[in-house]
Amino acid sequence: MAAAIGSGMDVAEPTGNMVVDIGGGTTEVAVISLGGIVVSDSIKIAGDIMDEEIINYIKNNLNLAVGETTAEQVKLELGCAIPLVTQKTMEIRGRELTTGLPENKIVTSEQIQEAMQPSIEKIIDLVKATLEKTPPELASDIVERGIVLTGGGALIKGIDTLISQKTEIPVYIADRPLDCVVNGTGKTIEDMDKLRTALIRNKRR
Repeated sequence: MAAAIGSGMDVAEPTGNMVVDIGGGTTEVAVISLGGIVVSDSIKIAGDIMDEEIINYIKNNLNLAVGETTAEQVKLELGCAIPLVTQKTMEIRGRELTTGLPENKIVTSEQIQEAMQPSIEKIIDLVKATLEKTPPELASDIVERGIVLTGGGALIKGIDTLISQKTEIPVYIADRPLDCVVNGTGKTIEDMDKLRTALIRNKRR
């Protein structure tokens, strides 16, 4: 709900809205209408698991041991859900497993797409499963209005395009997706404070 509010979504509307928040440890999907969550689901697959997939892929395919910081940098630079028009490359440094010595190697966006594919497929399956549980009237609203992506995972290149292809629904990335949950929480607290002040005034009357 915080992610939806932070993305600018009018959660009080009687229409159906879907938000997908791809965070660090969890991906959460929710259908929101009339200020409440109608359907929601989550899986513990998100940015952290993708980092692990990148580490394991580089270890198994390039024979190089790298840490979480390198994996995060690779994900930000090369992470993509669909092939890029122009393949990107990046030089990484790690420990060569055969010699045990530091070594530099080149990794490509195509390799990182392959590494992250299992997690991205599970996130898409979660979105589709949530849509299947959504009441028909709200589902038709979502088809018309689209799905909103928030969280750091929304910055993975092409993930909006891939989800749209798999669901046949428009998908939009929220403005400043990393800040949506924080901004939404702040707005909620402000509204609670306003409501509390109004209630106290009415009580005094």
